[in-house]
Amino acid sequence: MELSATGEPVVTHEDSQVEVGLDLQMGTLVLTQDGADLVVYHALVEFASPGEQPWTAQHVKFSAKGPDGASVSLVVDLLNDACDGPGGGISEVIWRVVALAATSAGDVGITYAPPVP
Repeated sequence: MELSATGEPVVTHEDSQVEVGLDLQMGTLVLTQDGADLVVYHALVEFASPGEQPWTAQHVKFSAKGPDGASVSLVVDLLNDACDGPGGGISEVIWRVVALAATSAGDVGITYAPPVP
């Protein structure tokens, strides 16, 4: 098969929202709600870029096991009431989860080397 290629590929962001899922190792993140420990195994972070503005993390949905072993979910809103910046009182550990999601989405820290022919 003969194949040739020309041009300069450009990626566009047509979606104003992107969700990034992370499978977390059990026991590495524990959320405590109303005195009950929830052992997180998955996080789904939603990023938005309204009006071609920089990407912002809106919320993160955690899937966890409760004390009785039942699966539970918990959503943490990451924006302030005006939705123009980060909300207050959010644990640094939750922001680390957001940073991991951003990294896996390619926003920061991802490097890729194409295969050597």
